[in-house]
Amino acid sequence: MKNNYRSGFVAMIGRPNVGKSTLLNQIMKEKVVIISNKPQTTRNIIRLIYTQPDYQIIFIDTPGIHKPKNRLGEYMVNAAKQTLNEVDVVVFLVDESMNIGPGDQYILEMLKDVKTPVLLVINKIDLLTKEQLLEKIALYKHIKSIDEIIPVSARNHENIEKLMEVIANKLPIGPQYFPEDMIIDQPEKKIVEELVREKALQLLQQEVPHGIATEVISMKERKGRNLIDIDINIYCEKNSHKGIIIGKQGKMLKEIGQRARKDIENLLGIKVNLQLWVKVKPDWRNKFRELKDLGYQ
Repeated sequence: MKNNYRSGFVAMIGRPNVGKSTLLNQIMKEKVVIISNKPQTTRNIIRLIYTQPDYQIIFIDTPGIHKPKNRLGEYMVNAAKQTLNEVDVVVFLVDESMNIGPGDQYILEMLKDVKTPVLLVINKIDLLTKEQLLEKIALYKHIKSIDEIIPVSARNHENIEKLMEVIANKLPIGPQYFPEDMIIDQPEKKIVEELVREKALQLLQQEVPHGIATEVISMKERKGRNLIDIDINIYCEKNSHKGIIIGKQGKMLKEIGQRARKDIENLLGIKVNLQLWVKVKPDWRNKFRELKDLGYQ
């Protein structure tokens, strides 16, 4: 390994729905983080490993920072905050909106006490004119906690190489922490759970998706069959939500399963027999025991 090899940890923070997951999937050139137009899609800290000949970046995808409404929300926001002083670089992602809203202002207040270099990344620049982009940059240019401003379009892969160069140059000299063929620190079981939750987020409306959790109950490969059987529980908070998730004649649950199965087969490289079961856990987002059992610790 070269003597000037750089490596380090980079926290991705921002309001819900500014495009963190889309940007990370573009950087990794692979779908490794679930995406939804619903806020607070990401619930856990996920580490993604991007390895190049001269550097290795470990991205920490944090839950979107928001005002929590329950214990799950508190867990998500605390998880995001705790990463800020434990990393080598902070990437603060904002969208194309032409003002600094209360959510972004709240994050900027948090960043005042952070000693780590902060890069402001303006996403969705494909939705801005050149003049609007200059106005957007001017909004943040005077803020002392921001070291550098980089405009990108995650959707169009615009300026992402530049962002990677800037991040790499801010990393310390260090070892390669993970093998070069490793791209995520989550076990397959956890990724499978998240893919099912993603489809539920995409298909269900209003408050139902936020009360959903997923848990792999069984994951067994059939010997000599090139097939894996996966049983997953989908938990919700109310009986009325259970009915919505299952849908008329089971159509909604079937659609969630069909969409999830395709992604799981791509992930595992094997045919999948996916069985989904819907169960009610009343008010699980406010119960420490339930949160711990579902992996929110």
